[in-house]
Amino acid sequence: MYTASDLRKGLRIKIDGDPYVITEFNFVKPGKGQALYRCKLKNMINGNQFERTFRSVDMFEQADLQVKTMQYLYMEEGKYCFMDTTTFDQVFITEDQVGEAKNFLLENVEAEVLFFEDRPLGVTLPNSVDLVVTKADPWIKGDTVSGNTKPVTVETGYVVLVPSFIEAGEKIRIDTRSGEYLTRVKD
Repeated sequence: MYTASDLRKGLRIKIDGDPYVITEFNFVKPGKGQALYRCKLKNMINGNQFERTFRSVDMFEQADLQVKTMQYLYMEEGKYCFMDTTTFDQVFITEDQVGEAKNFLLENVEAEVLFFEDRPLGVTLPNSVDLVVTKADPWIKGDTVSGNTKPVTVETGYVVLVPSFIEAGEKIRIDTRSGEYLTRVKD
């Protein structure tokens, strides 16, 4: 159990049976009366956000969350199939739950899947992934109109801005948190 003084940004608590994450937190001490804790909460199942004020005597249950390392297998009818590598159990995760990670998912890639009471909530990839450039316009020497970057398409279909010297067939490293190009990868 958490008390109101334990609240902080990023803490995951259970309210009315659903898991919530605190996205913003403010401690308010008015001139009179007791201290208040104003929080902006995000429902981890449906993504709804709202603000709520708690008193210092309020208690909160810890959300029963588990993280499992799973292997991405394939996509079928808009759902992504992941397999537990130890038990070989498979779970399907919706496109909304996968979120931006879909831009960097390749078959057989391992990812961390977040579960709430045995229900999958979302996917977290490593901070960077290496992907092959499948489509890139050729760089023309002296082309200063487009600047020093150009858009390229990687093997997952994601389009990213890269330096103009990157060509099709090269492997690049992309930051999965921001979706930005990091560096060229040499094997």
